[in-house]
Amino acid sequence: MKIIFHKNFYSVYTSDPAAAAGRMEAAIKPLKNNFDILEAAPAEPRDIEAVHSASHIAHVRQLGLYNMAALAAGGAVQAAVIGLKEPAFALIRPPGHHASQGSSWGFCYFNNMAVALAHLFRGGQIKTAAVLDFDLHFGDGTVDIFSGNSAVSVGNPDGSNRKTFLREVESFLQDQQVDIIGISAGFDYHEKDWGGLLMTEDYLVMGRMVKERALETGAGYFAILEGGYNHSVLGQNVLALIEGMIGA
Repeated sequence: MKIIFHKNFYSVYTSDPAAAAGRMEAAIKPLKNNFDILEAAPAEPRDIEAVHSASHIAHVRQLGLYNMAALAAGGAVQAAVIGLKEPAFALIRPPGHHASQGSSWGFCYFNNMAVALAHLFRGGQIKTAAVLDFDLHFGDGTVDIFSGNSAVSVGNPDGSNRKTFLREVESFLQDQQVDIIGISAGFDYHEKDWGGLLMTEDYLVMGRMVKERALETGAGYFAILEGGYNHSVLGQNVLALIEGMIGA
């Protein structure tokens, strides 16, 4: 299992919770001695331009956040490419699922998942894809970018309890017959985070569901970090998802 990371993700680049000091330290701590850590590289401008408008890219530059956002998007691209052959996880920030073609909000700047999938589509490496976004907040940017694109399915489960939430995840995955499954992994639905719903073991279950569906269909699969703001549980939740993805 490859983990995509960069020491620059430790930096506090804004005042929002996604950029809080200590967040990435907490996320990577349980992974350092057990997985291969690969250094993230910035996304190529053409990859970002394939998803976002020139005016939006200029806006991110004006904010002084282009380099950090491009590094996150590049990490997602690397995870997607690796994911065609073996599971991978991009431990990146800023998150991206609230970034549309021409705007962004919710701590996001570039849509990391969309940039990654667009890279694979443009390179002819995939013809179809599915995105499972189990973040607490609806991934409106990802839905907006792929709206009307029949090659990409996006699922945002929102069950009122753990059982129905996991059932929604399972139902979405069972409908997918695609070349790759991307997980927008937000951990803020956890019982000790903002959402107060899921337990750590549920992330292991969802990772296992993705793995099993990928094996059934011959799909690749990968994950990228979105939300998750309680530093005391973030690392164990990330680890649980990864263990599910590799069948631990």
